[in-house]
Amino acid sequence: MSHYEFTVAADGAGTRVDVYLAGLVPGCSRSQVQRLVREGHVRVGTRAVRPHSTVRAGDIVTVDVPPPVQATPAPEPLPLSVVYEDQDLIVIDKPAGMVVHPGAGHSGGTLVNALLHHIGDLSGIGGELRPGIVHRLDRGTSGLLVVAKNDAAHLELSRQFHDREVEKEYVALVWGLVRTGRRIDLPIGRDPVARHKMSARARRARSAVTRITRADDLGGVSLAHVAIATGRTHQIRVHLSAIGHPVVGDPTYGGVRRHLPAPLRALASLDRPFLHAARLALHHPADRRPMEFTAPLPPDLQRVLDALVEDGRTGGW
Repeated sequence: MSHYEFTVAADGAGTRVDVYLAGLVPGCSRSQVQRLVREGHVRVGTRAVRPHSTVRAGDIVTVDVPPPVQATPAPEPLPLSVVYEDQDLIVIDKPAGMVVHPGAGHSGGTLVNALLHHIGDLSGIGGELRPGIVHRLDRGTSGLLVVAKNDAAHLELSRQFHDREVEKEYVALVWGLVRTGRRIDLPIGRDPVARHKMSARARRARSAVTRITRADDLGGVSLAHVAIATGRTHQIRVHLSAIGHPVVGDPTYGGVRRHLPAPLRALASLDRPFLHAARLALHHPADRRPMEFTAPLPPDLQRVLDALVEDGRTGGW
C-alpha cells in the first residue's frame, strides 16, 4: 500500500478532487483516481469523498493506493468439486463464498486460481485474469459452472451462451407465494445511484428473461425453480426482487428480514442468499453431443430447508 498526502494550494481551490489528484498521484490517470475514490481510498481531512467533490485551499488530501493485482493469476491448491472433466471442458460445483476470477479486492483465493493449479493451463481468450471463464456465478451463489480448457472450446461455449442455447436452472427460496409459470421480462442495467447494484429500472439496460418453472409453497416463503435464458449480472436476484419476491437471505435486494415468525425461524441461520445453480445443459464444444449436469443443494442450504419444513409442520401448516 502506497500512501500520499497533499495540501491544496490556493490555485487548486474549487477543483474536482479527481482532477486535482490526476496529475499528482504517480502512475494514476484520472479514471484510476476515480476508482480509488469510489473504493474509499481517498479522503479530505477525515472524510471520504466522491469523484465530483471539490477541494478548498488548505485541505489535506490523503490517498492510499493498494498494491496492483498480479497480472497473471497464480495457481493455488484450493479444493474443487469437479462434476465432469475432459480435454475440452471442466464442470465445477462452486461453493458459496468463492469468487470466480481475480479482481479488485480479490487477488487470490478465486476459482481461476484453483483451476490453474488443477489444470495447469486454461483458454486464454477470457483474458489474463479470467482464463477459461465463459460465464459466472455471484460470490454468494453456489452451483454449476462450466469452464473452457482450450480456445476452441471457449469460442464454442461462448457462442452457445450468446445464442441462448445453454439451459440454466437455479433453486431459490423466495419471500411470499410466487406463481409457477411466471415469466419476468425486464431489462437490467447498473443502478444509477448504488453502483454496486443492478436494477430493472435502469435507463441503460439489456434484455433479460427469467421463468419460474416450479414453486412450492412453504408458508410465507416459496421454494422456486428458476430458469434463465440470459445471464445478466445478479439477474435472478434483481428480477425476483422486482416482482416482490426477493431471494431469502439476500441483503442487497431486500431479502433479509429481522423479525421471523416461529415457522420461519430456521431462516435466521442463513448467511448468504438461498440461491443455487442446480442444473446446466449444453452441447459439447467438440462433437455437439448433449450434456446435462445437476448438483444437489449444498449442506448449508439443505439444513435450512429441512429445518424450515420441520418447523412448518410443527407450526401447523
